[in-house]
Amino acid sequence: MTRERLFLYDTTLRDGQQTQGVQFSVDEKVKIAQALDALGVDYIEGGWPGANPTDSAFFAAAPATRAKLCAFGMTKRAGRSAENDDILAGVLNAGTGTVCLVGKAHDYHVERALGISRDENLDNIRRSVAHVVAQGREAIFDAEHFFDGYASDPGYARACLQAALEGGARWVVLCDTNGGTLPSVIGRGVEAVIAEGVPGDRLGIHTHNDTETAVAGSLAAVEAGARQVQGTLNGLGERCGNANLIALIPTLKLKAPWADRFETGVSDAALEGLTRTSRMLDEILNRVPMKQAAYVGASAFAHKAGLHASAILKDPATYEHIDPARVGNARVVPMSNQAGLSNLRGRLAEAGLTVDRDAPELPRILEEVKARESEGYSYDTAQASFEILARRALGLLPAFFEVKRYKVTVERRKNKYDRMVSLSEAVVVVKVGGEKKLSVSESMDAAGNDRGPVNALAKALSKDLGPYQTAIDDMRLVDFKVRITQGGTEAVTRVMIDSEDGQGRRWSTVGVSANIIDASFEALLDAITWKLLRDAG
Repeated sequence: MTRERLFLYDTTLRDGQQTQGVQFSVDEKVKIAQALDALGVDYIEGGWPGANPTDSAFFAAAPATRAKLCAFGMTKRAGRSAENDDILAGVLNAGTGTVCLVGKAHDYHVERALGISRDENLDNIRRSVAHVVAQGREAIFDAEHFFDGYASDPGYARACLQAALEGGARWVVLCDTNGGTLPSVIGRGVEAVIAEGVPGDRLGIHTHNDTETAVAGSLAAVEAGARQVQGTLNGLGERCGNANLIALIPTLKLKAPWADRFETGVSDAALEGLTRTSRMLDEILNRVPMKQAAYVGASAFAHKAGLHASAILKDPATYEHIDPARVGNARVVPMSNQAGLSNLRGRLAEAGLTVDRDAPELPRILEEVKARESEGYSYDTAQASFEILARRALGLLPAFFEVKRYKVTVERRKNKYDRMVSLSEAVVVVKVGGEKKLSVSESMDAAGNDRGPVNALAKALSKDLGPYQTAIDDMRLVDFKVRITQGGTEAVTRVMIDSEDGQGRRWSTVGVSANIIDASFEALLDAITWKLLRDAG
């Protein structure tokens, strides 16, 4: 059966940059564009040239891509021709083969926001698109507030689309700009537009996530006949975000009926890089990846309940809707106080530890996990700490080094600018191969900023491990979380640390103590030990 072509349009670099707290540099935009091209999207919207210096600079430095690079702008302003509108000229001067123009498709916005007549708005749309086409460019028209406009005056909303098509637009895109239109309404709206004469293969969908249904709304539009889907990586976007392409792409490729009916530019090999692409964006934004993210989250294929783990060991399809490897993710069988021997055997197997199912160590490990979780530990996400615990119980943990003592001091003093500042200093003494080594580090970074006692401790601990030093040189801490597990003056502190290395591996460790420094040091020690198990064991 011949499958229909579905076109993917990414607007991470423009609409995604509307996210509160997000501002890409030119280099970051180039890196994201290259990742999008490798993924296989059809269009990459690079930004609005002329609207800000970064977007203009990006188009000047834009990489060569297989995907069509698109400049974004608005239709010409009322009272001037398209040829003499300097804002429209700035968009065209970016030199992209594709240009996307946004215009109003809601009568309320035309009259209240723009303050012009309906007919004048239609003329602006038609002439602007025609001007883009006359320059030899592919034109896309984003019909802003379309679904609200269609509910208010279907005839006028449809006339806005028709004006763009008359101007020569390749695509007209129905935008749920406020994000409040539900999937069933979107589906019916797309069906109506197609029935009224707009070809589905020239129709796109652009949804926002204000009702947590942007992906569902996009799928409803495709089901109704739209053949271009717009979205962003990880669902970035203004307010609650845009449709998440990281969830849409594998759904379209792997799920019925989409996989049987449609094909995209994303190959099976590229799909296996989906998790890596998602986490690359989080790394650029300095954000912790969302563990519960569909398809790519660290918990997306985690099986905590003992009943689930038992079935997973027999057949992963019992509790997994796809093979996680297809999207570059991995199965996790975590350990917790809800776990059984099935979880334990599965987790040990993932760590490369083959243990007989009747081994006496297994119930002892399980009891230790449950006892330690009652003290405040949490092993369902701290997989590296669990592996170290299990290896120690099985007698399989190498003695890389021994910590003899450590000390952290915090001093509050005035600097040369007569301002009070904090400075932490850590001293760690380790014994490696019979030799004691003393390391001292301060918390001050190269810019003169204090990074706190835990930072000083981490630097001192990893400063000199003798023959093991090269194994940890590419290791770095990427997240540090503190939680008080009991209240009052007898509070117990749990510290979770996420680490990463140059090979792209990421692992989590946990430490618990009434003293936050002790809890942090325990988690740090486990993080380094796990790294050495992989690279120096």
